[in-house]
Amino acid sequence: MGKVRARTNNAATQTEARNAVFKFNKDFGQHILKNPLVAQGIVDKADIKQSDTVLEVGPGTGNLTMRMLEKAKKVIAVEMDPRMAAELTKRVQGTPYEKKLQVMLGDVVKTDLPYFDVCVSNTPYQISSPLVFKILQQRPAPRSSILMFQREFALRLIARPGDALYCRLSANVQMWAHVKHIMKVGKNNFRPPPLVESSVVRIEPKNPPPPIPFEEWDGLLRIIFTRKNKTVGACFKSGSVLELMERNYRTWCSQNERMIEDNFDVKALIDQVLTSVNLQDARGSKCGETDFLALLHAFHQVGIHFA
Repeated sequence: MGKVRARTNNAATQTEARNAVFKFNKDFGQHILKNPLVAQGIVDKADIKQSDTVLEVGPGTGNLTMRMLEKAKKVIAVEMDPRMAAELTKRVQGTPYEKKLQVMLGDVVKTDLPYFDVCVSNTPYQISSPLVFKILQQRPAPRSSILMFQREFALRLIARPGDALYCRLSANVQMWAHVKHIMKVGKNNFRPPPLVESSVVRIEPKNPPPPIPFEEWDGLLRIIFTRKNKTVGACFKSGSVLELMERNYRTWCSQNERMIEDNFDVKALIDQVLTSVNLQDARGSKCGETDFLALLHAFHQVGIHFA
């Protein structure tokens, strides 16, 4: 027991020493996970297999990376900060892990990603939402992603209709994936400590993915969640929305060689659709996946599209 404690304390000391080398870059949202027990817990939750290629976003000095290299066939680490990338490369030099690690320098959101089975990330808060949607649109889809976010963002991912934090992000992500909260992480587990608490979530893309274009689904949600507590009917009454709907309808008619009546009224057509699915007086904050799917299908039936 004493030896195990000694090894853990030694690892923590080495981690502190390594982290102390750097002046952390606030522009990159750098908060290095320093608690080895939390790091090991995240890796365990990832359920990494010996045949897996793991994508790690923001590896920092490698406190998660080294643990994943013990389990995975390969780890692809995408890092924005050249200093961190250099430190991580140096950390594996001359070890059996050197050939298993690929470091990619750059912005993960703008990078064409290679195939990976699992994603693990201590996510910089600035890229939380773009990273989630990039992973969900990755093909072939990864088996799962274990992602650490600021607590409120994580709770938005899992919020259900009627919850205070339920929003477009919630409805979008839950359409394309199964999401589960798996761990709380206090701010004192990081160096430097962030201003807020963190949480770890597991995201498992639905396989096969829903048979609808993402742009159509997201386009509908953008309109409804602009003011989520207004009625759905009210969301479609603004001038800009009516203009968009009419423009899209006329484009669809042109592409499908459909005649448009001289007295065409897009507002009347929208009201007809909303009434047909009984959502005119519903509120977006209370609607779920089934409601949105029915509404999207009804709009498509009359030639109104969102992308």
